[in-house]
Amino acid sequence: MRGILRKLAGAVLTLLAVTLLVFLAFRLIPGDPVTALLGTEITPERAAQLRAEMGLDDPLLVQYGRWVIHALGGDLGTSYSYSMPVSSMLAGKLPITLTMSLMAFVLSIALAIPLGILAAKHEGRIFDRVLLALCQVIMAIPPFFSGILLTYIFGIVLRWFTPGGFISYERDMVGFLRYLILPAVAIALPKAAMAAKLLRDSVIEEAGKDYVRTAYSRGNATMEVMYRHVLRNAILPVVTFLGMALADMVAGSIVVEQVFGIPGISRILLTSISNRDYPVVEAIILGIAGLVVVANLLVDLLYRLLDPRLREA
Repeated sequence: MRGILRKLAGAVLTLLAVTLLVFLAFRLIPGDPVTALLGTEITPERAAQLRAEMGLDDPLLVQYGRWVIHALGGDLGTSYSYSMPVSSMLAGKLPITLTMSLMAFVLSIALAIPLGILAAKHEGRIFDRVLLALCQVIMAIPPFFSGILLTYIFGIVLRWFTPGGFISYERDMVGFLRYLILPAVAIALPKAAMAAKLLRDSVIEEAGKDYVRTAYSRGNATMEVMYRHVLRNAILPVVTFLGMALADMVAGSIVVEQVFGIPGISRILLTSISNRDYPVVEAIILGIAGLVVVANLLVDLLYRLLDPRLREA
């Protein structure tokens, strides 16, 4: 229990540290939202007035404290460029990006576990060698390039879908999920390849340990030993890897959205960075950072559940 409480405290401190770094980074890089808003009509008097209205002339720590307090209360601020609450701007976009990321995560697991087990079972044979070679190639291909290839093959050559013909989840949930399959595949492939290779190596390592030989000597069937003993221990590094990769999949979703013309948070993020729209950018990055912290915490809890040795820590 104390270990869990320590993890929770560490997660809160990590999130606070991330918020501070994000806040300071966007205040220190070149560029000014006042200049972006006023454009050619800027004058020193108007700039000073607008900066005071936006609270940008306060000390940085005062601005940071105000932002954190409002964020804890659910107020993510108001967009400088659109003059509307950030939460309202992201409400219709965030479900798209998160759904695609979750689909990619599930696909990674669905591909990695059976392929990793099969490769370990056929260690050194043709299947194992071919799979390892494919994993090496797939790991080297970034998601946006995979997205371009999938768009060309399935959208232009085979005409299985219309590139850019996005279907809103509010209009047709089934069509929405079908359209997100290929983008999710583009995001999932590199992570699935890494996880499959990791699981394959982990299974081979565990299969050579003494407790496995002992299990066989007691007359246990091969499948029982594999799934009850070997896989339970071998999958722990894979769980950790995929949990940490979840946030990376969200970041990959932002890139892939541009390839497939998906109206997620990517367009808002890129526009807001260009316009120095601090509240929007900080809210999105805060959400991604929060996802990283929560994912790592859940992975740690799952690790403790799967490994009894850690439950007393």
